[in-house]
Amino acid sequence: MIKQKALTRPISIQLPDFGKVPPQAIDMEEAVLGAIMLEKEAVITILDILKPESFYKESHQKIFKAVSDLSAKEYPVDLYTVTEELKAHNELESVGGPLYLTQLTSKVVSAANVDYHARIVAQKHIQRELIRVSTEIQTRSFDDTTDVMELLDFSENALFQIAEGNIKREVSPINMVIKEAIKEIEEAGKRKDSLIGIPSGFTKLDRLTSGWQKSELVIIAARPSMGKTAFALSMARNMAIDHGKKVAIFSCEMSSVQLVNRLIIAESDISGEKIRNGRLNEEEWKQLDSRIKNLVQAPIFIDDTPAISIFELRAKCRRLMAQN
Repeated sequence: MIKQKALTRPISIQLPDFGKVPPQAIDMEEAVLGAIMLEKEAVITILDILKPESFYKESHQKIFKAVSDLSAKEYPVDLYTVTEELKAHNELESVGGPLYLTQLTSKVVSAANVDYHARIVAQKHIQRELIRVSTEIQTRSFDDTTDVMELLDFSENALFQIAEGNIKREVSPINMVIKEAIKEIEEAGKRKDSLIGIPSGFTKLDRLTSGWQKSELVIIAARPSMGKTAFALSMARNMAIDHGKKVAIFSCEMSSVQLVNRLIIAESDISGEKIRNGRLNEEEWKQLDSRIKNLVQAPIFIDDTPAISIFELRAKCRRLMAQN
Protein backbone atom coordinates (compact mmCIF):
# COMPACT_ATOMS: atom_id res chain seq x y z
CA MET A 1 0.00 0.00 0.00
CA ILE A 2 1.34 3.33 -0.99
CA LYS A 3 0.68 6.10 1.54
CA GLN A 4 0.32 9.59 0.28
CA LYS A 5 2.01 12.26 2.31
CA ALA A 6 -0.51 14.69 3.68
CA LEU A 7 -0.10 18.23 2.47
CA THR A 8 0.15 20.78 5.24
CA ARG A 9 -0.75 24.35 4.47
CA PRO A 10 -0.45 27.32 6.80
CA ILE A 11 -3.79 28.41 8.14
CA SER A 12 -4.44 32.15 8.32
CA ILE A 13 -6.69 33.13 11.19
CA GLN A 14 -8.15 36.65 11.28
CA LEU A 15 -8.57 37.74 14.88
CA PRO A 16 -11.58 39.93 15.54
CA ASP A 17 -11.02 43.60 16.31
CA PHE A 18 -12.45 44.14 19.75
CA GLY A 19 -11.82 47.89 19.68
CA LYS A 20 -10.49 49.90 22.58
CA VAL A 21 -11.72 50.11 26.13
CA PRO A 22 -12.39 53.66 27.39
CA PRO A 23 -9.82 54.93 29.91
CA GLN A 24 -10.82 53.76 33.35
CA ALA A 25 -9.41 52.82 36.75
CA ILE A 26 -12.01 50.63 38.45
CA ASP A 27 -9.64 49.56 41.20
CA MET A 28 -8.89 53.20 42.02
CA GLU A 29 -12.62 54.00 42.05
CA GLU A 30 -13.17 51.17 44.53
CA ALA A 31 -10.26 52.39 46.68
CA VAL A 32 -11.66 55.93 46.77
CA LEU A 33 -15.17 54.87 47.71
CA GLY A 34 -13.88 52.45 50.31
CA ALA A 35 -11.66 55.13 51.88
CA ILE A 36 -14.53 57.61 52.02
CA MET A 37 -16.70 55.20 53.97
CA LEU A 38 -13.77 54.13 56.14
CA GLU A 39 -12.52 57.53 57.32
CA LYS A 40 -14.83 60.52 57.68
CA GLU A 41 -12.14 63.11 56.86
CA ALA A 42 -11.48 61.61 53.42
CA VAL A 43 -14.69 62.95 51.92
CA ILE A 44 -13.60 66.56 52.54
CA THR A 45 -10.57 66.07 50.29
CA ILE A 46 -12.38 64.13 47.58
CA LEU A 47 -15.37 66.41 47.02
CA ASP A 48 -13.10 69.10 45.59
CA ILE A 49 -11.59 66.68 43.05
CA LEU A 50 -14.36 64.33 41.93
CA LYS A 51 -17.97 64.48 40.78
CA PRO A 52 -20.40 61.56 40.37
CA GLU A 53 -19.78 61.52 36.61
CA SER A 54 -16.03 61.20 37.22
CA PHE A 55 -16.58 57.49 37.95
CA TYR A 56 -16.72 54.99 35.10
CA LYS A 57 -19.07 52.43 36.66
CA GLU A 58 -22.67 53.55 37.01
CA SER A 59 -22.93 51.89 40.42
CA HIS A 60 -19.93 53.91 41.61
CA GLN A 61 -21.57 57.08 40.34
CA LYS A 62 -24.67 56.33 42.44
CA ILE A 63 -22.60 55.58 45.54
CA PHE A 64 -20.62 58.81 45.21
CA LYS A 65 -23.84 60.75 44.59
CA ALA A 66 -25.15 59.39 47.90
CA VAL A 67 -21.90 60.45 49.59
CA SER A 68 -22.16 63.96 48.09
CA ASP A 69 -25.78 64.30 49.24
CA LEU A 70 -24.88 63.21 52.77
CA SER A 71 -22.00 65.68 52.90
CA ALA A 72 -24.20 68.52 51.60
CA LYS A 73 -26.65 67.84 54.44
CA GLU A 74 -23.70 67.72 56.88
CA TYR A 75 -24.47 64.14 57.81
CA PRO A 76 -21.65 61.72 58.71
CA VAL A 77 -20.40 59.56 55.86
CA ASP A 78 -19.76 55.91 56.66
CA LEU A 79 -20.85 52.43 55.60
CA TYR A 80 -24.18 52.61 57.42
CA THR A 81 -25.23 56.14 56.39
CA VAL A 82 -24.36 55.51 52.73
CA THR A 83 -26.35 52.27 52.83
CA GLU A 84 -29.38 54.06 54.26
CA GLU A 85 -29.08 56.91 51.75
CA LEU A 86 -29.05 54.50 48.83
CA LYS A 87 -31.92 52.56 50.33
CA ALA A 88 -33.97 55.77 50.70
CA HIS A 89 -33.61 56.36 46.94
CA ASN A 90 -34.29 52.70 46.01
CA GLU A 91 -30.79 52.33 44.55
CA LEU A 92 -29.18 50.01 47.10
CA GLU A 93 -29.78 46.81 45.15
CA SER A 94 -28.76 48.36 41.83
CA VAL A 95 -25.27 49.13 43.18
CA GLY A 96 -24.75 45.61 44.48
CA GLY A 97 -26.47 45.72 47.86
CA PRO A 98 -24.93 46.04 51.35
CA LEU A 99 -22.49 43.23 50.55
CA TYR A 100 -20.80 45.24 47.79
CA LEU A 101 -20.47 48.32 50.01
CA THR A 102 -18.86 46.15 52.68
CA GLN A 103 -16.45 44.75 50.10
CA LEU A 104 -15.43 48.29 49.13
CA THR A 105 -14.40 49.14 52.69
CA SER A 106 -12.51 45.87 53.03
CA LYS A 107 -10.33 46.66 50.00
CA VAL A 108 -8.53 49.55 51.72
CA VAL A 109 -6.66 49.73 54.99
CA SER A 110 -6.62 53.52 55.37
CA ALA A 111 -7.37 56.72 53.49
CA ALA A 112 -3.73 57.82 53.43
CA ASN A 113 -3.48 57.78 49.62
CA VAL A 114 -7.06 58.72 48.79
CA ASP A 115 -6.03 62.07 47.26
CA TYR A 116 -3.63 60.34 44.83
CA HIS A 117 -6.22 57.72 43.91
CA ALA A 118 -8.89 60.37 43.35
CA ARG A 119 -6.70 62.30 40.95
CA ILE A 120 -6.15 59.17 38.85
CA VAL A 121 -9.94 58.70 38.67
CA ALA A 122 -10.32 62.36 37.64
CA GLN A 123 -7.62 61.97 34.98
CA LYS A 124 -9.40 58.98 33.42
CA HIS A 125 -12.65 60.96 33.38
CA ILE A 126 -10.98 63.83 31.52
CA GLN A 127 -9.57 61.37 28.98
CA ARG A 128 -13.04 59.91 28.39
CA GLU A 129 -14.49 63.39 27.97
CA LEU A 130 -11.81 64.29 25.42
CA ILE A 131 -12.59 61.10 23.48
CA ARG A 132 -16.31 61.91 23.58
CA VAL A 133 -15.79 65.46 22.33
CA SER A 134 -13.29 64.36 19.68
CA THR A 135 -15.75 61.79 18.37
CA GLU A 136 -18.50 64.41 18.18
CA ILE A 137 -16.18 66.81 16.36
CA GLN A 138 -15.20 64.07 13.89
CA THR A 139 -18.85 63.17 13.25
CA ARG A 140 -19.79 66.79 12.60
CA SER A 141 -16.73 67.29 10.39
CA PHE A 142 -17.92 64.55 8.01
CA ASP A 143 -21.33 66.24 7.72
CA ASP A 144 -21.25 68.51 4.65
CA THR A 145 -24.20 70.54 5.96
CA THR A 146 -22.25 71.69 9.04
CA ASP A 147 -21.08 75.29 8.98
CA VAL A 148 -17.32 75.24 9.55
CA MET A 149 -17.31 78.37 11.74
CA GLU A 150 -20.03 76.90 13.95
CA LEU A 151 -17.99 73.69 14.14
CA LEU A 152 -14.91 75.62 15.25
CA ASP A 153 -16.95 77.44 17.87
CA PHE A 154 -18.46 74.19 19.11
CA SER A 155 -15.04 72.50 19.28
CA GLU A 156 -13.42 75.29 21.24
CA ASN A 157 -16.41 75.65 23.54
CA ALA A 158 -16.51 71.91 24.27
CA LEU A 159 -12.81 71.75 25.10
CA PHE A 160 -13.09 74.92 27.18
CA GLN A 161 -15.90 73.39 29.23
CA ILE A 162 -13.84 70.27 29.92
CA ALA A 163 -10.94 72.40 31.14
CA GLU A 164 -13.10 74.71 33.24
CA GLY A 165 -15.05 71.84 34.75
CA ASN A 166 -12.02 69.86 35.87
CA ILE A 167 -9.28 72.35 36.68
CA LYS A 168 -9.73 73.86 40.12
CA ARG A 169 -7.67 76.28 42.13
CA GLU A 170 -6.13 75.00 45.30
CA VAL A 171 -6.97 76.64 48.61
CA SER A 172 -4.09 78.89 49.69
CA PRO A 173 -3.21 79.52 53.36
CA ILE A 174 -3.11 83.22 54.22
CA ASN A 175 0.59 83.15 55.12
CA MET A 176 1.45 82.19 51.51
CA VAL A 177 -0.81 84.90 50.10
CA ILE A 178 0.74 87.47 52.44
CA LYS A 179 4.21 86.54 51.21
CA GLU A 180 3.08 87.09 47.62
CA ALA A 181 1.51 90.43 48.55
CA ILE A 182 4.67 91.58 50.37
CA LYS A 183 6.76 90.59 47.36
CA GLU A 184 4.60 92.78 45.10
CA ILE A 185 4.88 95.68 47.54
CA GLU A 186 8.68 95.34 47.60
CA GLU A 187 8.84 95.25 43.79
CA ALA A 188 6.61 98.33 43.60
CA GLY A 189 8.93 100.14 46.04
CA LYS A 190 11.91 99.51 43.78
CA ARG A 191 10.20 101.22 40.86
CA LYS A 192 10.42 104.96 40.43
CA ASP A 193 6.71 105.22 39.65
CA SER A 194 5.72 102.91 42.60
CA LEU A 195 3.34 100.97 40.34
CA ILE A 196 2.73 97.24 40.73
CA GLY A 197 0.68 96.89 37.56
CA ILE A 198 1.07 97.91 33.92
CA PRO A 199 1.11 101.73 33.53
CA SER A 200 -1.49 103.22 31.24
CA GLY A 201 0.63 106.28 30.53
CA PHE A 202 -1.90 108.59 32.20
CA THR A 203 -0.31 109.73 35.47
CA LYS A 204 -3.47 110.58 37.43
CA LEU A 205 -5.15 107.34 36.40
CA ASP A 206 -2.09 105.28 37.33
CA ARG A 207 -2.00 106.90 40.77
CA LEU A 208 -5.58 105.76 41.36
CA THR A 209 -5.13 102.22 40.04
CA SER A 210 -1.38 101.59 40.67
CA GLY A 211 -1.40 100.40 37.07
CA TRP A 212 -3.63 97.81 35.45
CA GLN A 213 -3.62 94.67 37.60
CA LYS A 214 -3.66 91.01 36.63
CA SER A 215 -7.06 89.26 36.56
CA GLU A 216 -8.94 92.58 36.50
CA LEU A 217 -11.63 93.40 33.96
CA VAL A 218 -11.82 97.15 33.29
CA ILE A 219 -14.79 98.51 31.34
CA ILE A 220 -14.62 101.97 29.77
CA ALA A 221 -18.16 103.20 29.18
CA ALA A 222 -19.51 106.49 27.86
CA ARG A 223 -21.93 107.93 25.34
CA PRO A 224 -20.99 107.86 21.62
CA SER A 225 -18.22 110.19 20.40
CA MET A 226 -16.88 110.87 23.89
CA GLY A 227 -13.35 109.60 23.18
CA LYS A 228 -13.48 105.99 24.37
CA THR A 229 -11.60 104.62 21.36
CA ALA A 230 -9.03 107.44 21.43
CA PHE A 231 -8.43 106.83 25.14
CA ALA A 232 -8.03 103.07 24.65
CA LEU A 233 -5.69 103.52 21.69
CA SER A 234 -3.59 106.01 23.65
CA MET A 235 -3.21 103.52 26.48
CA ALA A 236 -2.31 100.76 24.01
CA ARG A 237 0.33 103.00 22.47
CA ASN A 238 1.81 103.95 25.87
CA MET A 239 1.95 100.36 27.14
CA ALA A 240 3.50 99.04 23.91
CA ILE A 241 5.98 101.80 23.05
CA ASP A 242 6.90 103.26 26.45
CA HIS A 243 6.82 100.02 28.48
CA GLY A 244 7.37 97.28 25.88
CA LYS A 245 4.21 95.33 26.76
CA LYS A 246 2.33 93.22 24.24
CA VAL A 247 -1.08 94.71 23.51
CA ALA A 248 -3.91 93.03 21.61
CA ILE A 249 -6.71 95.19 20.20
CA PHE A 250 -9.95 93.48 19.17
CA SER A 251 -12.30 95.72 17.20
CA CYS A 252 -15.85 94.68 16.31
CA GLU A 253 -16.70 97.99 14.63
CA MET A 254 -13.71 99.77 13.11
CA SER A 255 -11.36 98.08 10.66
CA SER A 256 -7.71 97.56 11.49
CA VAL A 257 -6.66 100.24 8.98
CA GLN A 258 -9.02 102.79 10.56
CA LEU A 259 -7.58 102.06 14.00
CA VAL A 260 -4.01 102.34 12.75
CA ASN A 261 -4.82 105.64 11.02
CA ARG A 262 -5.96 107.03 14.37
CA LEU A 263 -2.71 105.87 15.96
CA ILE A 264 -0.72 107.48 13.14
CA ILE A 265 -2.60 110.77 13.56
CA ALA A 266 -1.87 110.85 17.28
CA GLU A 267 1.77 109.83 16.86
CA SER A 268 2.66 112.08 13.92
CA ASP A 269 0.75 115.15 15.14
CA ILE A 270 -0.61 115.68 11.62
CA SER A 271 -4.27 116.54 11.14
CA GLY A 272 -6.65 113.68 10.55
CA GLU A 273 -8.03 115.27 7.40
CA LYS A 274 -4.61 115.30 5.73
CA ILE A 275 -3.94 111.69 6.78
CA ARG A 276 -7.28 110.58 5.37
CA ASN A 277 -7.02 112.35 2.00
CA GLY A 278 -3.26 111.88 1.66
CA ARG A 279 -2.59 115.56 0.86
CA LEU A 280 0.75 115.88 2.69
CA ASN A 281 3.56 118.15 1.58
CA GLU A 282 7.17 117.01 1.51
CA GLU A 283 7.91 118.25 5.03
CA GLU A 284 4.86 116.47 6.44
CA TRP A 285 5.88 113.20 4.75
CA LYS A 286 9.27 113.45 6.44
CA GLN A 287 7.56 114.20 9.76
CA LEU A 288 5.28 111.22 9.31
CA ASP A 289 8.17 108.90 8.43
CA SER A 290 10.29 109.91 11.42
CA ARG A 291 7.55 109.85 14.05
CA ILE A 292 5.94 106.50 13.30
CA LYS A 293 9.17 104.48 13.50
CA ASN A 294 8.44 103.54 17.13
CA LEU A 295 4.87 102.70 16.18
CA VAL A 296 6.02 100.36 13.41
CA GLN A 297 8.15 98.38 15.87
CA ALA A 298 5.60 98.41 18.70
CA PRO A 299 4.28 95.00 19.91
CA ILE A 300 0.68 95.90 19.04
CA PHE A 301 -1.59 93.29 17.45
CA ILE A 302 -4.93 94.22 15.88
CA ASP A 303 -7.83 91.87 15.11
CA ASP A 304 -10.92 93.27 13.39
CA THR A 305 -12.84 90.00 13.10
CA PRO A 306 -16.56 90.86 13.30
CA ALA A 307 -18.76 89.09 15.88
CA ILE A 308 -15.81 87.25 17.41
CA SER A 309 -16.77 84.81 20.16
CA ILE A 310 -15.28 84.98 23.63
CA PHE A 311 -13.73 81.53 23.10
CA GLU A 312 -11.99 82.59 19.90
CA LEU A 313 -10.79 85.79 21.56
CA ARG A 314 -9.39 83.75 24.44
CA ALA A 315 -7.62 81.36 22.08
CA LYS A 316 -6.05 84.21 20.09
CA CYS A 317 -4.80 85.85 23.29
CA ARG A 318 -3.19 82.57 24.34
CA ARG A 319 -1.44 82.22 20.97
CA LEU A 320 -0.27 85.81 21.24
CA MET A 321 1.21 85.28 24.69
CA ALA A 322 2.96 82.12 23.48
CA GLN A 323 4.77 84.04 20.75
CA ASN A 324 8.27 85.30 21.50
